[in-house]
Amino acid sequence: MQPTKITPRTTAERMRDTLGRLGSERDIWVSTSHPDHGPHQVPLWFLWHGQAVWMCTGANSATVRNAREEPRVRLALPDADDVVLLQGEATCYAARDVPKDAAEAYAGKFGWDPGSEETPHVYVSVVPQMVRAWRGVPELRGRVVMRAGEWLG
Repeated sequence: MQPTKITPRTTAERMRDTLGRLGSERDIWVSTSHPDHGPHQVPLWFLWHGQAVWMCTGANSATVRNAREEPRVRLALPDADDVVLLQGEATCYAARDVPKDAAEAYAGKFGWDPGSEETPHVYVSVVPQMVRAWRGVPELRGRVVMRAGEWLG
């Protein structure tokens, strides 16, 4: 097996590619932690909307309990050959309290309205403060494409 030759992208190219993936992909890994129970990681459907990642899960899930107790979270798109890691703080919204435009965009993407479920659901919103993106070792240098909530490209 021959290794693939990787030509490092510029910060602007990485930012463009990252935004493209955030706009088109369906699943994201969500990592939370609870001070007493430790780390928790789960894949969720997500929507990139209004400079934030929007997810939805059951109101009693470990993800929601952890995010309420410790809002610092990490998110990862599921591709080890094209890594995108986001870091930020989670804000939880009961389905009845989520901003209407976010709820409509989420329902439009997935054809599912969590507010219509019998069991309560919570929207979790994360505005990234740090984003890293790289494809293999040649791109490790310069992998930070957002710092302190500002895109660098």
